[in-house]
Amino acid sequence: MLTRMNCVLACSLLLTACATQPDYRPAEDGGYGYNETKITETNYQVEFKARGTDKGAAMNYALLRAGEVTLNNGYDWFVITHRSTSVDKETVYGTGYDYMAPGDMVTYCSVVRCYTRYYPRSAFHAGIHVGGRTDSDIQVSLDIKLGSGPQPDSKYSYDASEVVANLKPKTESDE
Repeated sequence: MLTRMNCVLACSLLLTACATQPDYRPAEDGGYGYNETKITETNYQVEFKARGTDKGAAMNYALLRAGEVTLNNGYDWFVITHRSTSVDKETVYGTGYDYMAPGDMVTYCSVVRCYTRYYPRSAFHAGIHVGGRTDSDIQVSLDIKLGSGPQPDSKYSYDASEVVANLKPKTESDE
């Protein structure tokens, strides 16, 4: 009886530890989280992979990592030169650059041709799920160019310090 209770306790602790693992973390072995690849001295590709339906949160974490990469390399700002978002390995296009609009367009490609379908949005920004899959793999990829000095006047240009300050996950000690 005592052995069974110890097993139940150990399993409970293990499940609790897994449940408290933060969403924002380095990806290990192609898993969920962030990673970056240095392309040139001032060009990086930053990726964030998540599980769920919140494309906005995945984009924010990719932006956060881009800000951290910028600051870690001694630069002040970054410009997004290319962005792609895929849900379950299918590229998602919205009418806006920063976030998906009220509906999503998904492009399917085969060896012969590509076609695009429009899908109504399946979740509100408040995080209320109203249909569709709840277990999708979302991957955001950003190509960024790092810079110092005067920041370019562009909607794709971000102050790295502001991005990190505004998007860094809050911890219990922050509250």
